[in-house]
Amino acid sequence: MEILIVGAGAIGVALGAGLAGAGQQISFFARGATLEAIRSGGVHRTGLFGKVDIPPEQVRAESDYAAFEPGHFDYILICAKTLANDDVSRSLDAHRDILAPQGRLVILQNGWGNDRPYRRFFSPSQVWNARVITGFERTAPNVSNITVHTAPVLLGSLCGLDCAPMEPLAAAIRDSGLPAQASNEVDKALWAKMLYNCALNPLGAVLGVHYGALGDCPETRAIMDDVMDEIFAVMDAAGYTTFWPDSRSYRKEFYGKLLPDTYHHHASTLQDIQAKRPTEIATLTGVILELGRAHGVPTPVNTMLYRLIRGLEANY
Repeated sequence: MEILIVGAGAIGVALGAGLAGAGQQISFFARGATLEAIRSGGVHRTGLFGKVDIPPEQVRAESDYAAFEPGHFDYILICAKTLANDDVSRSLDAHRDILAPQGRLVILQNGWGNDRPYRRFFSPSQVWNARVITGFERTAPNVSNITVHTAPVLLGSLCGLDCAPMEPLAAAIRDSGLPAQASNEVDKALWAKMLYNCALNPLGAVLGVHYGALGDCPETRAIMDDVMDEIFAVMDAAGYTTFWPDSRSYRKEFYGKLLPDTYHHHASTLQDIQAKRPTEIATLTGVILELGRAHGVPTPVNTMLYRLIRGLEANY
């Protein structure tokens, strides 16, 4: 398969290296130091699921979509930060000819609602989503380290379409060493990821600690419990569901499996704060606040965490 990865960050580099190692034809859309690093040194994956080294002659990197041939890509994987979605979606619309006739976009990002910018320009059959609950850290512009993992990558539609078109991509990701499967419940999986991310990411970033430290402290556990309670209230009011009926049952999974499996991971929000980059808080906790306002559900704890992250960003 021909696969284009837009966003050569931690997840993009790891996926690209693994897929190239599994025999897929991988291209990157990248700029600056990342573009030069890929062109001169290839891409590399370390950590869990094994070391993969792909030399530069086995991958392609371009900074202009016009450089790619028409009808070229079976899948375009959107791995860029959510803040780039408006620009990325407009650029891909302007160069939609690079998609194969049955080509599809697949969004691999944190948060909820990331499909909306792309659905302005592409049909529901062309826009797909993935739930990723694996930890990635970029250790160099073209090197990504997989630090933690707790569940397979799930690929599917938020528009009620059968997940069969995602089967080839899921198989390729599995061949790369990373567990993956197509799913008709990716909406529920993404809300499960929202619960996980919104409980851990902003609080971990504010305190500057890894996930496990949040679970070890009774006070921070209480804050995370409040975050989960508010999110379930928002979900119920907005008509969304996940795999657990309420926050009490979700907490058993969260503290019993998800948190221990990802104990040593540092949140992407913390990594952004430390690098003085804009965070993705708008598509995480910001979505909870937006839905809470729309449906009359109070979200005081999520609101405080959102404001604290914005305060940290304001003081770069």
